[in-house]
Amino acid sequence: MGNVKGEGFMLDIVAIQERLPHRYPFLMVDRVLELEPGKRAVALKNVTVNEPHFTGHYPGKPIMPGVLILEALAQVGGLAVMIPDQDEVPGSRVPLLAGVDKARFRRPVVPGDQLRLEVDIVQLRRSTGKCKGIAFVGEEKAAEAEIMFVIAAPGE
Repeated sequence: MGNVKGEGFMLDIVAIQERLPHRYPFLMVDRVLELEPGKRAVALKNVTVNEPHFTGHYPGKPIMPGVLILEALAQVGGLAVMIPDQDEVPGSRVPLLAGVDKARFRRPVVPGDQLRLEVDIVQLRRSTGKCKGIAFVGEEKAAEAEIMFVIAAPGE
């Protein structure tokens, strides 16, 4: 499920799928390196040429769409805002993207890159959350944004 690491813990793909409703081709998180629920998460996304968006974005010059980098950050933020004590039943509440502010794209992300997605929670209430996310390739910033969530029961 997850390995204890300091105050936070790591998640493999099985544990990620237990916490996020996303599935292929829209699951954008391969591994969580650090997770401190309600505070912070650091995750990895391996960018591979066989992802469906690369057939059209762009032929002969594949670049990961910026909106998908934001989606990856939002998924990591969703993992970070869910607090196990408040969310006893997996899937009983789900974070829904409510807004994106201050999005900036610093470098193209291409097949073969590994995105390190770092998200810090700025504000968290029972039904809303706000986080700041930065996507890195190596030590270089690829993108950053502030992301807002509404935390709701599925179907709300």
